[in-house]
Amino acid sequence: MTPTSVARVRAVSLAVAPRTKVPFVAAVSLDEKDRPRFLKLSMVGGFTSDAIGKWAKANLAPGCAVISDGLGCSAVTAAGCTHQPVVVGGRKPRDMPQFPWVNTVLGNLKTTLAGAYHSLKYRKYAAHYLAAFAYRFNRRFDLRGLVARLIVDVARCAPLKESVVRRHAEAGF
Repeated sequence: MTPTSVARVRAVSLAVAPRTKVPFVAAVSLDEKDRPRFLKLSMVGGFTSDAIGKWAKANLAPGCAVISDGLGCSAVTAAGCTHQPVVVGGRKPRDMPQFPWVNTVLGNLKTTLAGAYHSLKYRKYAAHYLAAFAYRFNRRFDLRGLVARLIVDVARCAPLKESVVRRHAEAGF
């Protein structure tokens, strides 16, 4: 997220099936017209001040404005961002005008995961599913070039042994 952008951040536990809840942070960067530009979905160890602080320092540019769903931690301000918490409580998404795009993205994400990954090990591969969704979202303006861009990105990656990939997938977050 760039220093001039506004990031709408929600901490979410998403479950595709019973007993598969995985905590993650969803951040949507808005442009000057309050339309979504970029998406960041990151698994976190939990909704603790320490975990959110590490996420904020790694993913938010100092100086950006953050509107969050009531995370009462000072971790976001410690990362150099301005923080405006909005207490969500038991409100429905339609009752939270601060998060229209985050809620829309989360609804699309849940529909995608429920439809495509319902029989796979969600907890084990959740980071990969979230990354794939965010990759497609962030490149949605150039759909013709999406596959070519994916090939370029894959070609730039260093080769990994299968054991490393499996260890990463099985380690969880």
